[in-house]
Amino acid sequence: MKLVMTLLVRDEADVIDANLSFHLNAGVDLVLATDHRSRDGTSEILARYEREGHARVLREERDEYLDGEWRTRMARMAATEHAADWVFNADADEFWWPRGGSLKKVLGAVPARYGVVRGVWRHFVPRPGRDAFFVDTMTVRTVAQRDRDRPFRPQIKVAHRAHPRVVVAGGNHDAFVPGLLHLRSWYPIEVLHFPVRSLEQCERKYRVASAVRSLDPAGLPQRPAVARAIEAYEGGTLSAFYDSLTVGDDALREGLERGTLAIDTRLRDAFARIRGETGGPLEFPKPDLADDAGLVEDIALVAEYDTPVRLEKRVRVLEERLAALEVHARPFGTIAEVVRLLRRRGRLFKRQLRP
Repeated sequence: MKLVMTLLVRDEADVIDANLSFHLNAGVDLVLATDHRSRDGTSEILARYEREGHARVLREERDEYLDGEWRTRMARMAATEHAADWVFNADADEFWWPRGGSLKKVLGAVPARYGVVRGVWRHFVPRPGRDAFFVDTMTVRTVAQRDRDRPFRPQIKVAHRAHPRVVVAGGNHDAFVPGLLHLRSWYPIEVLHFPVRSLEQCERKYRVASAVRSLDPAGLPQRPAVARAIEAYEGGTLSAFYDSLTVGDDALREGLERGTLAIDTRLRDAFARIRGETGGPLEFPKPDLADDAGLVEDIALVAEYDTPVRLEKRVRVLEERLAALEVHARPFGTIAEVVRLLRRRGRLFKRQLRP
């Protein structure tokens, strides 16, 4: 099996080296990366991996942020130009962790009629006053948080069989492989997510998000917490926002007692092996019953969000089709009016779906 990972990055110098090192030790054969206007050293790190033959880098300098389009392009290239069997589309702050065996083993076990398999996003939180490498300090993970005001709620990510006509949704929360089914009842991968790692990185993250939103207000998810983070950056109060995300010792003790936080050292331990004298491919032990029970809670929350998210994506696809139809219908007044009415109905339905 040939496994290809795609990455869409911008100014991720603090994490990109760790990401590539981890996944290449976890069984990834090649990384396809789209570098969107990085200026912080990310491009130089990617270039090193490209020179070593581990990556192929595409560079985008346009202002627009075309998330789904660029992810789809890389996923199709993996199939048509690099003979991939499976592809997963990641962000720089994600570490894909198979639940026993290896990435190739769990994907190889998927029955042939299925083309898309799910992984669960599991979020790690920053700790105050710790300036060391995030892998060594961020060992606290959220568990089953229903607070929709938190910036990083339960979601899924997907891996898919390589296909020249695959379509990857923005953020890689879904993919569509012609002729194959979506396997929704099994979650063989956890996606360890480290979205906020330091105040400096938090400022950079939402500076970029603010710039993207200013160019295309509809181009980013309109979740209240994301909008609030961007407003904090634009209003000069991002430091307070970052402090609200950190977990101090008292909050950690309370979270452990309530079951809303967990200690999770897997990534730290994996890097101890990568850095150590033995090196070599990473090993992923089979999870125990306690691990399974914890994952079930997160999966249950994912299910609560799944239906509206899927409907919203269908509305988005319909909007794109209507936009194309509207162009062709302009010479015919009545048809164009119908198209515009359908677009308005679609936007209304989409607003009703948002939490």
